[in-house]
Amino acid sequence: MAQLTLFEATDTVLADDERGRISYVAHFVDAGTAREWFADLRTAVPWRSQRRTMYEREVDVPRLTGSFRLDEPGVHVPAVILDAAARVTARLDVPFNGVGLNLYRDGRDSVAPHNDHLYDIREGFPIALLSLGGTRRMTIRAKEPPHRTMHVPLEPGSLLVMDYTTQLHYTHAVPKTTEAVGERISLAFRVKPPRAA
Repeated sequence: MAQLTLFEATDTVLADDERGRISYVAHFVDAGTAREWFADLRTAVPWRSQRRTMYEREVDVPRLTGSFRLDEPGVHVPAVILDAAARVTARLDVPFNGVGLNLYRDGRDSVAPHNDHLYDIREGFPIALLSLGGTRRMTIRAKEPPHRTMHVPLEPGSLLVMDYTTQLHYTHAVPKTTEAVGERISLAFRVKPPRAA
């Protein structure tokens, strides 16, 4: 079981083999910018609650969500998202055209182990996860032996990058916690397929 400490280098490769590449960039944006972006997004995004069917019953999704396409003319996207997208795109040289946002209000908010739906992302392109606000732990687990597990504290201003192949071989989750944690916003940048005509 691997544990990434807060004191390691700011650009850390967590996995890089036939099952995919996962890297973590601490302090991708400075602390002041991370605080400003969090405050702006907290009020600028039309956060929505959702319900989902799980185990044959409808339940509340334990977090608030939002999403924007970045490649549709005439659609209003908050300036802070465009700024963040420009920085992530420049860093990774990837044409991200969509962003999904999650607002974790406290330790009871979470996301269960999953991989991204392959029909919703373009093959060959990574997913980049920018974290703002309170630090939350992400758990990344291999689906098949050897069952490697990584626990990554996603610090404010950090960037976690998972390539396309990882979605075939790993799940990722933000578990609930009883620890006192602040609100957290995540921005998941993806290259999405074109919308159907």
